[in-house]
Amino acid sequence: MILRNTLPVPAALLTSVLALVTSVLGLGALAPAQDYSFPPGVDRAIHDSIQSGLRWLARNQGSDGSWRNNGGYGSYPAAMTGLAGMALIASGSTPTRGRHWREVRESVQFLMDNSDPRTGVISVPAEEGRSMYGHGFGTLYLASVYGMEEDVVKQKRLKRVLDKAVELIASSQSTAGGWIYTPDSNSDEGSVTVTQVQALRACRMAGIVVNKKTIDRAVNYIKRCQTSDGGIRYSLNSGGGSRPAITAAGVAVLYNAGIYDDQPFAEKAYDYCKKHISVTVDNTGHHYYTHLYWSQALYQRGGKDWSGYYDKKARWLLKQQKKDGSWDGDGVGAVYGTAIALTLLQLPYALAPIYQR
Repeated sequence: MILRNTLPVPAALLTSVLALVTSVLGLGALAPAQDYSFPPGVDRAIHDSIQSGLRWLARNQGSDGSWRNNGGYGSYPAAMTGLAGMALIASGSTPTRGRHWREVRESVQFLMDNSDPRTGVISVPAEEGRSMYGHGFGTLYLASVYGMEEDVVKQKRLKRVLDKAVELIASSQSTAGGWIYTPDSNSDEGSVTVTQVQALRACRMAGIVVNKKTIDRAVNYIKRCQTSDGGIRYSLNSGGGSRPAITAAGVAVLYNAGIYDDQPFAEKAYDYCKKHISVTVDNTGHHYYTHLYWSQALYQRGGKDWSGYYDKKARWLLKQQKKDGSWDGDGVGAVYGTAIALTLLQLPYALAPIYQR
C-alpha cells in the first residue's frame, strides 16, 4: 500500500514556486482566465448590454411584425425590419428557436406580406421614394433566415419571395453596374449598391440562384468609383472626393464577395478607411452607418486590427447605450441605432451566416 502525502502546501510556498516558474519561463504576470462562456473579446458587460438591446427591440416591435423608425428621416419599415431582424438572428434566434423566435417569425411574415408578387420588390408605401433600401435589407434578412426555416410550406413561400427579389435586383441594375433609390431609374450610387450586393451574396449563400455576372458587374462598379487616394466616391458620375462611409461599405461587401487584401483595390480602400475613420468620434456624418460596415470588414480580416477595434468600439457603445437598452444612431432613430449597435457587438458570435468569416 502506497501512502500519499496529503499535507496541505503552505500558501507562501505555493506562491514562491509559481513566481519561480513564471520567471524561468519568461511568462510575466499570469493573465486572467478567459471566460469561455463568451467568444473572444466579449465579456459580461458586453453580454449584458447586448441582452438589454435585444429586449428593447422585442418590446418595440409593431403588432404587424415590423419595426419603424421614429427619427427625422422617415419610418422605413421594410429597411428597419430587415436591420432589426438581422440583429435578432445574430443573437442565435431563428423563426422557430431561440429567445426571440416569435419576433423573428413575425418580422419574416411582415416582409413576405409586403413583397409584391408581380414585381418582386419588398417595400411598403412609407418608403416608396427609396424602396431599394428596404428591398436590399429585407432581402438580406429573408435570405439569412431561409435555411433556418423548419416549416416546409413557409420555406417554399420564402423561396418564391427571394427568387422574385433577386429578379428585381438584377433587372434594376444600371448600365454602369450599380443601383439607386428606386428600381426603374437606371442610375446608381454607392450606399444602395452595397446594400444590393450584400443581399445577393446572402441569397447565393442560401442556395438561391443568382447570376454571377450581376455581382461581377456590381463589384466592377465599386472598383470604378475608387479615387486616387484609395477611397470610394458617392457615385461613378458624381465627381468629388472619397467618402469614408461608402468606402467602409465597399470594403465589407468586397470581402463578402471574396476579394481580400491580395487585391490592390481592396487593400487601398482598407488603408484609406484606417486613416479616415475614427472609432469613437463621428468624423463622417454617418457614424453608425460607417461602423455597420467597417466592423464587418475588420471582423472578416481578423487579427490585431479587429481585436483592438472591437475592444475600443464596444466600450464606446456601452457608454452610448440608453437606460432603456436602445441606441440613437445618426439621428435616424432608435431602431436604426439599436440594430446596428447589436449587429456590431454580436459579430464575435458568428451566428448570422453573411457575417461569418
